[in-house]
Amino acid sequence: MLLDRRLCVAPMMDWTDRHCRYFHRLFTPHALLYTEMIVAAALIHGDAARLLESDPAEHPVALQLGGCDPLELAAAARIGAAAGYKEINLNVGCPSDRVKNGSFGACLMLRPALVAECVARMRDAVSLPVTVKCRIGIDARDDYEFFAAFVESVAASGLEALIVHARAAILGGLSPKENREIPPLRPEYVHRLKRERPELTLVLNGGLGDVATVRAQVGALDGVMLGRAAYHRPRLLAELEQEMIDPAWVHPELGEVLEAMVVYARRERAKGVRLHSITRHMHGLVVGQDGARAWRRFLSGVATRPDAEPEILYGALPILRTQAA
Repeated sequence: MLLDRRLCVAPMMDWTDRHCRYFHRLFTPHALLYTEMIVAAALIHGDAARLLESDPAEHPVALQLGGCDPLELAAAARIGAAAGYKEINLNVGCPSDRVKNGSFGACLMLRPALVAECVARMRDAVSLPVTVKCRIGIDARDDYEFFAAFVESVAASGLEALIVHARAAILGGLSPKENREIPPLRPEYVHRLKRERPELTLVLNGGLGDVATVRAQVGALDGVMLGRAAYHRPRLLAELEQEMIDPAWVHPELGEVLEAMVVYARRERAKGVRLHSITRHMHGLVVGQDGARAWRRFLSGVATRPDAEPEILYGALPILRTQAA
C-alpha cells in the first residue's frame, strides 16, 4: 500500500490513543495518523491486543515503536503488522528521561549504525514501510554535518521515509516540553537534505501551527507532520485536508462531529470505557470561538463523572450550534 504522507498527525504520548485518532479522523479522511510510542518489549511480553486495539475507521494508522534491540523491534513489528497497522516507525527523537534511561529515543542519534540495523531487521520482518522519526541533532551536535551523516548511515538500511522534528534534542537540563520550545527550529536543514538527497522521502515536523506556515514550509518536501497544534485545534486538520489533499472536502459541522462521537462512545461504553477517556480529546472542538470556555467546563464537569452516559453530550448541542460554521 502506497501511503499518502502529505499530512500526518504526530505520535504524542498520553494523547494520540485510539479515541483521539477516531476523533481526528472525522476532520481528515486522508491524513496518516500515528499511535503513541509503544515500547517494543511491552508488545512482546505484555497485552498486545489491548495496546494495539483500534477501530477500522481510524486507518491508515502507523505504529510507532520505541526500543533499541533489533530483534525485539523486528518481533514487535510483526505483531503490529498482524494487527493491521500500515507502517512501522522507530522513535529516534523523544528526549524524555524515561526513554533516555531505556537507551532509546533521541539518544539513538549518537548510534546511527544501531539505528540502521534496527531498521534493516524490521524491514526483513515485515512487508510494511519502515520509517524513522528523529531530530536534527542531539545536545551540542546540532550542526548540519552531524544530521547529514546520521541520515546517510540510516538511509543505507533502506528506510521508507524520514520524519524530522527540526530541532535538536537537549538531553541534559531540559524537560520534554522545553525540548519542544527552546532549541531553535532549523527547517532549512530538512530542505537542504531534500535538495542533496531528492530520492529520500522527507516529512517535516515542528513549529507548524497554521495553514500559512505549512504552505510556506512544505515546498519540495514530501509532507508535514503536526502535533499539538492539531490536537488543540482539530479543525486545523480539516483546513489542511482541504488545502493540501482534497479541495472539495467540506469541513464537518460541529453538531455532526458530536453526533459521530456519541455513536462511537456508545460502542465503547459497552466495552466498559468511561466517557471521559474519549471526551478528554475533544476540548479543542471550538477553541478560539465564543462558547469555547462553556464547552470546556461542560467536558470537565458532567463528562468526567464515572457514570456519565454518551447521551449527555447532547446537552452541549446549544453551545455547538451557536458555533456551527
